[in-house]
Amino acid sequence: MKKRDIILIASILIVAAALFLVVELTKKDGAGVVVKVDGKEVAQYSLSENATYELNGGTNILVIEDGKAYLSDANCPDKLCVHQGKISRTGEVITCLPNKLTVTVFGAQESIDLVS
Repeated sequence: MKKRDIILIASILIVAAALFLVVELTKKDGAGVVVKVDGKEVAQYSLSENATYELNGGTNILVIEDGKAYLSDANCPDKLCVHQGKISRTGEVITCLPNKLTVTVFGAQESIDLVS
């Protein structure tokens, strides 16, 4: 490797890190989550109320706790959706591909009508 190659790679890494930081620091806390099954919206829940919901006929269990949402259980074989962890910032998503389910955090301006 030549000196210019190293400078180019370092420059790309610095720009990528700066863009990542800008995106992460500009995310806002979400107001609620929207649940979609097979691409169709089935429910919206507020992140301000602690609750547990059975989704998709009980195949997934959504828990909302302290302003964060996560799937505590799923009947899919690999349970990747359960291992995705807690989400609370606008645009974050939990996806369960075998059950065709997504849980997406939205901000206060994006939706007003929440189901409790």
